[in-house]
Amino acid sequence: MSKSENAQLTSISKARTLEEIADFWDTHSLADHWDQTRKVEFEVRAKRRRRVTLLPEIYERIEAQARECGILPETLVNLWLVERLQEVE
Repeated sequence: MSKSENAQLTSISKARTLEEIADFWDTHSLADHWDQTRKVEFEVRAKRRRRVTLLPEIYERIEAQARECGILPETLVNLWLVERLQEVE
């Protein structure tokens, strides 16, 4: 993108960094700038997640262990599964 094209894509906040953008929107409402917006379309390519059903008592134990480690239960389960898969491969 050339500088002239980039100049046409100025933001409402006129910010130059993500921090400046965040600071601006912390103190402003989009409702006050709605007439300066335009409709856009974009595609989101998110990886599909899978669910595994656990017995409530197993989940409670995992949740307690995760709390002790200071992480989410989902993170703990993923860590454990990676470890186990490495052991069996």
